[in-house]
Amino acid sequence: MTEPLNTALDELPEDHPAHWPWRRWRMAWKRWSLWTLLVALVVSMLVTMVWLAGRYEASQVQEKLERDTANAVGDIRAALGRNLQDLLALSAYSGKHSAWREHATELLQQRRDLMRIEWRGENMRLIEHAETPYRTLLVEDESHLPELHSGEALTCTQARRVNGPSYSPSRFQLLGEGLGTETMQVCMPLTENGHVVGYVLGTYSLQGILMAQVGKSLPRTQEVSFTEPDGTRLAMVGAAWRGSRMFTAQQLLDLPGNTLVLRMDSWHHAPSVFPNVMTALVTGMSIALVTVLVVLVRDNRRRLRAERDLGDALAFRKAMEDSLVTGMRARDLQGRITYVNPAFCNMVGFSAQELLGLNVAPYWPPELAQEYVSRRDQRLAGLLPTPRQGHESVFMRKDGSRFPVLIFEAPLITAQGQHTGWMSAFIDISEQRRMEEMSRASLERLQATARLATVGEMASMLSHELTQPLAAISSYATGSLNLLAHEPDTEDLQLQDLRMALERISFQADRAGKVIKSVRDFVRRRDKSREVVQPAELIDAVMPLVYLQAHKLNASVQLDLEADLPAVLCDVTMVEQVLLNLARNGMQAMDQPAFKDRVLTLTVRRSSDGLGARWVEFSIMDCGAGISAEVAEQLFTPFFTTRTEGMGLGLSLCRTVVEQHGGHLDYRPHLPQGTEFVFTLPAHWEPREN
Repeated sequence: MTEPLNTALDELPEDHPAHWPWRRWRMAWKRWSLWTLLVALVVSMLVTMVWLAGRYEASQVQEKLERDTANAVGDIRAALGRNLQDLLALSAYSGKHSAWREHATELLQQRRDLMRIEWRGENMRLIEHAETPYRTLLVEDESHLPELHSGEALTCTQARRVNGPSYSPSRFQLLGEGLGTETMQVCMPLTENGHVVGYVLGTYSLQGILMAQVGKSLPRTQEVSFTEPDGTRLAMVGAAWRGSRMFTAQQLLDLPGNTLVLRMDSWHHAPSVFPNVMTALVTGMSIALVTVLVVLVRDNRRRLRAERDLGDALAFRKAMEDSLVTGMRARDLQGRITYVNPAFCNMVGFSAQELLGLNVAPYWPPELAQEYVSRRDQRLAGLLPTPRQGHESVFMRKDGSRFPVLIFEAPLITAQGQHTGWMSAFIDISEQRRMEEMSRASLERLQATARLATVGEMASMLSHELTQPLAAISSYATGSLNLLAHEPDTEDLQLQDLRMALERISFQADRAGKVIKSVRDFVRRRDKSREVVQPAELIDAVMPLVYLQAHKLNASVQLDLEADLPAVLCDVTMVEQVLLNLARNGMQAMDQPAFKDRVLTLTVRRSSDGLGARWVEFSIMDCGAGISAEVAEQLFTPFFTTRTEGMGLGLSLCRTVVEQHGGHLDYRPHLPQGTEFVFTLPAHWEPREN
């Protein structure tokens, strides 16, 4: 049907109106075809130009890389040649070992690619060596090199055979601190009158060669490495920056006895000609699009300005959040953590990556986790109100330590009024609790000081009131003894017992007076009257009272006095009181029906602090129940006692007396049961006459 229609139209004149729709369709089709062809030609031309430009740029980069590789090989060869000349120059100092070592050390300081220089005799024995100061080598004793390193021995054999330098294959050398590097040795025979008289061995670091000869001029886009013929990399320098394309060039570094491959890699972006061609093409074809471009530029400027303002606002908020010492945490409606600030991370010890997205927080103590989950669910459900003054809780750091926190919470509301979660603020109140505890302890110490002052006043008053009765007792006892002294000598046992009792009364009255005087002086902080006394005399003075109390408690007393003990300089009355208090405490600790073997041991021996100071150590050891950890924390605290009738001042006063003498009072467990109290007094040594 189409063919008859086309035949009929052909028979009509071209200007006939019937041809007009068909002509418009054909013209539109031709324009579309031409535009399509033009676009295809432009696109194909652009693609071809970009491809050719990329090929050209790649070839230029590859040629430059090949030249750089060849130049690097040439530089390495020249450097190795200079090093050989310097190594041979060391033979001029073969007669003086110190001069050889000095020049070898100087050479190693100048040539950082060299790690070690050795001078060996004809029999391969090590004569002298020097090591680089820039690395620490883990080198074994190489006095028997042929037995230890056959590869280096073969290298020197090859050097002797060719009468020239020979390089060994690469070997991994250990450095200090668990590091290592690939090394290569060069052996150079030393000849005299045509005979080999020794060898000079130089140890190269392959990476040191690259850094010294190539690394200084190596751009950030290149990487140079030594590889073996099979492609195994031995040393590498560079590669700090990588691009999208890599170019590789290789050159053989053929050395006598060893062959290395120098490989150089270069990274580049896509050919830079692409944006240039596109810019030129768009510039030529975009006259009709100027208006659109202007609009886009204006819109882009507004967008950039908005992004910059948003970035500034975000940076300001970030700086403000980072400067906070208050921890911040956000959770969604499902209880998952969506945000934490650095202060919160520092507080709990977990990083933000470890916390974000978690539903059960790892900083919750395990024993309180179920309670915290229940409280969180109630708050998220709106069943638990959020107090404006906050609430206290306990968190756990990453190391397991607990600390108290004060939590303030508020709902997160978006600009559209939608509730999306909860924001919480956390304050670590550990320091506040510590200050409160310090304040409480200070108040307790102040109260204890006040009680001590009161006790001091009472002690002064009692000492004043008791001095006169005791003086009267002593006077009556002395008078009675004087009356008995006028009686004729008799063998009456009752009179002898009476005289002995009166003597004891007089002695104990004097002793009580001395104790009261010492207590008064102690309270008033007066200087003590000290005298030189033997430790045995101190023990003998308190033993009658100790035996008396031991008899009441059905306990036995054992004495262990070391022979030839030095004398001590002390306030005799106060030290006797310390011994008596400690002995009485030990016997009271055994005054329980459960303890059958009640033995109190008093020991006196020499001691030393390790610095030359000599001490006399007094030990009072019981077999009681011992001291618990809770009691040990407050053992020497004034007014602390475990007995209902005690005042809690005995051990505190004992420690004060011992420390005023320059000694130390402490305790330790006595196995299998009991406690041992030990205090020391400085030994007194009489000056020797010359």
